[in-house]
Amino acid sequence: MTNSASGRLRPATEDDLPIMRNWRNIPSVREKMYTWHEISEEEHHRWWARTKSADNHRYFIYEYQSMPMGVVSFNNIDVGNENANWAFYASPDAERGTGSRMEFLALDYAFFDLKLHKLSCEVLDFNESVIRLHKKFGFVEEGIFRQQYQRDGTFYDIHRLGILASEWVDKRNDMLTSIPGSKGV
Repeated sequence: MTNSASGRLRPATEDDLPIMRNWRNIPSVREKMYTWHEISEEEHHRWWARTKSADNHRYFIYEYQSMPMGVVSFNNIDVGNENANWAFYASPDAERGTGSRMEFLALDYAFFDLKLHKLSCEVLDFNESVIRLHKKFGFVEEGIFRQQYQRDGTFYDIHRLGILASEWVDKRNDMLTSIPGSKGV
């Protein structure tokens, strides 16, 4: 579990499934995901049954001021190569600055707890605010998969971004002072 003035990440449990599914099914969240259909309760439980016991996935609930505000996931964790992918989404009730607080904690977890060398993510090209957020935190655009993803007959680019542990160590203190509500860890 990662704690700070920015909030905390705690492992997701079975009890969190209803809120995770509710947030995930909100149209403004769904539209930014590869799987963008509305997820049924049965489908969500099948996903959780596979995910909760997988060694290469970790799901967390982000809490701020003791309130659940989002989900942070680490996927395809490759211990041998010390890398993983990550993603997040926030509650529709989350205040401004939640994404930054979640990203800060996620990067700390990835590099200080998981001991990764590199963390990566993929973002659909129309999710420009998240691309900017990742770059603000030190992610480097490593490539664009041109017209890689199709939805309703339209092809979209996917931005591949990555950050190394050394880059996060260099950027961390600057980011800490810029996060709304953070006074230090």
